[in-house]
Amino acid sequence: MSKQRGNKGKEKASARIGKSNPAKSYTKRRQEPVKKKTTSKPTSNPNEIRLNKYIANSGICSRRDADMHISIGSVTINGKVVTEMGYKVKIGDEVRFDGSRISPEKKAYVLLNKPKGFATTTSESKGKTVMDLVANATSSRIKPIGRLGRNSTGLLLFTNDEVIVEKFTNSKNGVARLFHVELDKNLKYEDLKAIKEGFKIDGKLIAVEEISYIEGSPKKEIGLKIKNTGNTIIRSIFEHFKYDIIKLDCVMIGHLTKKDIPRGHWKHLTELEISNLKML
Repeated sequence: MSKQRGNKGKEKASARIGKSNPAKSYTKRRQEPVKKKTTSKPTSNPNEIRLNKYIANSGICSRRDADMHISIGSVTINGKVVTEMGYKVKIGDEVRFDGSRISPEKKAYVLLNKPKGFATTTSESKGKTVMDLVANATSSRIKPIGRLGRNSTGLLLFTNDEVIVEKFTNSKNGVARLFHVELDKNLKYEDLKAIKEGFKIDGKLIAVEEISYIEGSPKKEIGLKIKNTGNTIIRSIFEHFKYDIIKLDCVMIGHLTKKDIPRGHWKHLTELEISNLKML
């Protein structure tokens, strides 16, 4: 009898312990998480393209400028003026800009190693221009990004891709260019330090990415990395410190170099180079 009572007592005790066990109690109450309902976004029609993008892809202007031209009635589709910003162009539509029919161009990316004596402009009234050097590169309407002076040399990128153009000309981000600068005299260390730390010209802060002496060369030969797309700012920097530039050569744009591009020649960017450029 005592053994049976003892066993029953143990069973009751274990039952009580089981009921009070928080882990087991929690396990019983736990429920599977409720999955949130997701609403799928409508997929875009691959046979349609926004009008401003269509115009930009034709190489005429940027999307922003295209919006302006659309708003003033410069664009017609199938003979009718369209001023709606979000209008979608369909396959087979006839799009005209100021009366001339346009169509999207194939994207082109051309890298030139510019020689002296050519102006960086698309104007035909400026004598010899960089456009003469890339005339046979592509049938797409490419234009140079940034500027190198007539007597400056080195890398110059041409494209009709407005996304890349915006990336280069964005004042906040931009794409760094590396220049080999030769001055008329040795650059004093205190001037190099002042340029590196940043200074003001006419109240405007001038900042460079990097500046240093070129190892193994006289101290009048400088390596300068800057994100500004023009070369006039570089001349302004050294003129501010009373130096004249004898030679200005762009040796790198982002990751792009002059390797295998003789002076006066050009090349098409590879798919990898284009992809890397877009990720900068």
